[in-house]
Amino acid sequence: MTTATTPMALDRAWPEAGVSRVPYWAYTDPQVYEQEMRLIFCGENWAYVGLEVEIPQPGDFKQSILGDRPVIMVRDEDGAVHVFVNRCAHRGVKLCRVPSGQVKRFTCPYHQWSYDLQGNLRGVPFHHGLKNNGGMPADFRREDYGLTALRTTVRHGAVFASFSEQIETFEDYLGPTMLTYFERVFDGRELRLLGYMRQHVPSNWKLMFENIKDPYHASLMHVFLVTFGLFRADQPSAVRMDASGRHACLISQRGAQRATQDTADIQNLREHLRLHDPRLLEPVREFPGEATVVMQTLWPNLIIQQQSNTLAMRQIVPRGPGAFELHWTFFGYADDTEEMTLKRLRQANLMGPAGLVSADDSEVMKLSQDGIALDPDAMGVIAMGGHGTEDAEHMVTEVALRAFYHYYRQVMGF
Repeated sequence: MTTATTPMALDRAWPEAGVSRVPYWAYTDPQVYEQEMRLIFCGENWAYVGLEVEIPQPGDFKQSILGDRPVIMVRDEDGAVHVFVNRCAHRGVKLCRVPSGQVKRFTCPYHQWSYDLQGNLRGVPFHHGLKNNGGMPADFRREDYGLTALRTTVRHGAVFASFSEQIETFEDYLGPTMLTYFERVFDGRELRLLGYMRQHVPSNWKLMFENIKDPYHASLMHVFLVTFGLFRADQPSAVRMDASGRHACLISQRGAQRATQDTADIQNLREHLRLHDPRLLEPVREFPGEATVVMQTLWPNLIIQQQSNTLAMRQIVPRGPGAFELHWTFFGYADDTEEMTLKRLRQANLMGPAGLVSADDSEVMKLSQDGIALDPDAMGVIAMGGHGTEDAEHMVTEVALRAFYHYYRQVMGF
């Protein structure tokens, strides 16, 4: 399937200051949002759909959303994974109505057209009419009316799909640096599904990507992170990106709960705080290298979270210019011990809608959208660390945001 990727003419001009400034209309303009859905989420990109472990058996399916397009991820009788637009080829009715399940065929609730697990149209009621009345015309061919299939790739248990037939391979799409970090977590081991969280955030979807690409705020705002040394500016850290700037990793090594000369600007560091259950902060090393946190953002809709031993996919689902949903899928490995699984679940309390860390982000993104919406002709500043878009060996930078908007402007035609 190929989707048009030619930018519409928008009555907007990006500030002359370049990617060190972001105009607030980029977060509020309905026409900009419409173009994002068409060019970014339905364009030449690999978008995250789900994990193979969510559909382990033939006939298992799960609904997902790419941008504003509902899709179905399903495993067929031969074990292959397919992704289809959730839409009947007859009259456009939404085919699948439940979040997940097990089927032999998909049947439209309106006129009962039915499709097999490869998306082929198999059943058309009254195809040949009834008592010599009605029926489909002689030139009707069922093979012309299958479900709209997306190009699909599976990499070590993670499923991605694209609306474009011209999309590069997933490996080339990530590039060597991002592929290395991706395979740090997805190393070929069988995955184990641990659970889900979901939240609705009243802010533009790009603010979520900004939040995870922004180590500057993480070392200042999050009381829990900075107090217990999980992610802080005075610790060994780095920002890594692919050549295009669309993907990035924030990498950090855990430090101690103490104030130093280097933490003078971090007002939220509370040396007196103690945990009632210190097991929350007892991670074990399981990945190569010294990093204890790697937060990877993959354009256009995925955050791969490795914070200590808790692992999750965070899927961004836009819901208009001023809102998005964040779908969390927590996982581990099939060969995890019971103790490790419990550790992953315990550390998951850092994350999610009421997480000891993530609750801060949800609140501040809402406050950001509130301020932005008041004056869409104003602009934000992302100049910490300079004006460049190259990798950095520290956290005191907004370089990954600038790289993101450098690529965003190219795709959007600004």
